[in-house]
Amino acid sequence: MATYDTLFQALGLKDWCDSSASSAPMSMSDLVSKSSGDGAEQQTSLWNTPFPSLDTLNDACPAMPQSRAVTKGLEEGFLNIKDSLKVVLDPATQPLSWMLDGALYAMLSTPWWLVIPAILMIVWAVSRSAGLVAFVAVSFGGLAFIDQYDYAIQTLSIILVCAFLCVLIGVPIGILMSRSNGLRRAIIPVLDMLQTLPPFVYLIPLIFLFSVTESKLFGIAIILYAIVPVVRLTDLGIRLVDKDVIEAADAFGMSRHQKLFGVQIPLALPNIMAGVNQTIMMSLAMVVIASLVSAPGLGVLVLRGIRNLELGVGLVAGLGIVLLAVILDRVTKAALARINTTHQH
Repeated sequence: MATYDTLFQALGLKDWCDSSASSAPMSMSDLVSKSSGDGAEQQTSLWNTPFPSLDTLNDACPAMPQSRAVTKGLEEGFLNIKDSLKVVLDPATQPLSWMLDGALYAMLSTPWWLVIPAILMIVWAVSRSAGLVAFVAVSFGGLAFIDQYDYAIQTLSIILVCAFLCVLIGVPIGILMSRSNGLRRAIIPVLDMLQTLPPFVYLIPLIFLFSVTESKLFGIAIILYAIVPVVRLTDLGIRLVDKDVIEAADAFGMSRHQKLFGVQIPLALPNIMAGVNQTIMMSLAMVVIASLVSAPGLGVLVLRGIRNLELGVGLVAGLGIVLLAVILDRVTKAALARINTTHQH
């Protein structure tokens, strides 16, 4: 007798249970226990009474659904709406594929002796630090010397496109959240979910919606994973603007538009830049994981090292990712330091 047989008898559901035979296939654990002879019924004491889960209740009453019915129902529900989602999402996300493919083509087709100096000029313009420029030059030179340049440039291109889109989308959302408490209460749970979902989970529904050969597959996953910090810190930065400053702006007769772009965003810029820094770091982390779904770059070499047990390949690619992370972190922090210095003066 199953553990909860008496429960269904007490509720008068025994006939209902007996009239419904389970059509689900036998689970692997049931097969193993049956083949090993452990399927004999055992007395269950109060101490080891199992939790009344679906599978446990199904043992006592075949009419009860099994846990597998929940996951199967979720999968079937998603597959039923997949085609309708694709009709909407395919054209809406196609520009992302064009941007990623265009950035990858432009960076790889441009000679290294133009790309590296251009990167160094950008680093100098942002940081005004000769030491940082030298570090970036040595890093890219070292990666090129060991034939990792193309992979590093691919990773950098993807990060720049996805981080740019995160800022383009995330900053306006953060501004709207700072202006509406109701909207903020509605968006915060979504941000919490995006921030706590394991990175691999982002890839599961996208694989069903888009082809693995399409760049937008990994682009959407990166944007969803990395957009949270810039949204949160934009909202926080604008909310932290001193109320006395806002009252002074009101006294001067500034419109909401003038206050936003002339007072609130400039004062919130340090927080916004901190969000951009975290978004770039999270983009880099997701690019490596997205190599599982054809994202090019250093993540491909990391994946190759894992699959083929090539220790050296994996470690060298990991070192390249670390160098890119340090470069991006130092450049954005240098930009943030210059912004803070400007505000102090």
